[in-house]
Amino acid sequence: MKRKISASLMVAFLLAVTAGCSDNNEQVIETDDTELTEEVEEKEEEVSPPSYTYPLSGMETEEESNHRIVSVLINNDPAARPQSGLSQADLVYEILAEGTITRLVALYQSQFPERIGPVRSAREYHVNLVKGFNGMLVAHGYSPAAQKLLQAGQVDNINGMAYDGTLFQRSTERKAPHNSYTTYKDIVDGFVDEKGYDITGEVPTLAFYEHEDIHIVGNEAKKFEVNYLGNNLIQYVYDDSTGFYNRFNNNQQTVEDVTSEPIQLSNILVVETEHTVLDNQGRRAIDLTSGGKAVLFQSGIMNEVEWESRNGQIIPVLDGEPVKLKPGSTWINVVPTSPGLEDALTIEETVS
Repeated sequence: MKRKISASLMVAFLLAVTAGCSDNNEQVIETDDTELTEEVEEKEEEVSPPSYTYPLSGMETEEESNHRIVSVLINNDPAARPQSGLSQADLVYEILAEGTITRLVALYQSQFPERIGPVRSAREYHVNLVKGFNGMLVAHGYSPAAQKLLQAGQVDNINGMAYDGTLFQRSTERKAPHNSYTTYKDIVDGFVDEKGYDITGEVPTLAFYEHEDIHIVGNEAKKFEVNYLGNNLIQYVYDDSTGFYNRFNNNQQTVEDVTSEPIQLSNILVVETEHTVLDNQGRRAIDLTSGGKAVLFQSGIMNEVEWESRNGQIIPVLDGEPVKLKPGSTWINVVPTSPGLEDALTIEETVS
């Protein structure tokens, strides 16, 4: 900021000087005593871009986010659809439970829905996935193998088996076991007040493009289907107007239960891995560490890649380097190596 001396101050200064001179040949200096306005140089306020991005979505934020990841096991049985809270998940894993029905591991870090569910039981591989993100697990029930891991403290968790009717509420609109719901407030109460867990800490960061650097090349894939053992069909359709994929389950669009808000996805990664049936109830062991073939869909484009488990997180890799994701929500479909990607994935050709 710069300021100019006013004319009146200058006049006073000159009169004081001339008063000290001899009376002979006194000089009179004429000047304009109009008060000069104060000049203020104001710099235009520069708007700085956000300094941070959310670690699981790549979306910009003005503050560093150290809220630990909250992972919720969400039911995907037809009787549980449409679900609540999926539109706000940063990352969702879709994996077979028993039979041909999938279960959803929804990871929340950048935003948290008020109501989440229906919440369902955990399997061993769900626990291991959440452990890889230093996440906190919310489930209602568990398999015997998952129960052992949870009781051993492999991940911080709360479970509806202990809090049914308190932190978990039953909806009267649906029948058990498809009617267990919780809220973000109840989750925090459970983790902090009931268990004494710290909900802040180090959060793993996925690799994302910066918005201005996104340039996806590959083969066009605006509509494709993921087939879970011939009975459970997941369709994705790219919307040019929004830049997102919409998800459908057996031709019914995936939306929020109350608002009918659609699930919009920036990235879909389909990976194949070994599945082994363990018992006569159809429980499975699923290999989520060995890596293998995968296909990545972004911006209506597909690319064949590999998947690897790095620090317990499934990421797309090409020539040994992580493939960047578009900012936004990501959905990872895990399918069995038998029959494999060739049979499980169908890409519809665009008719021009």
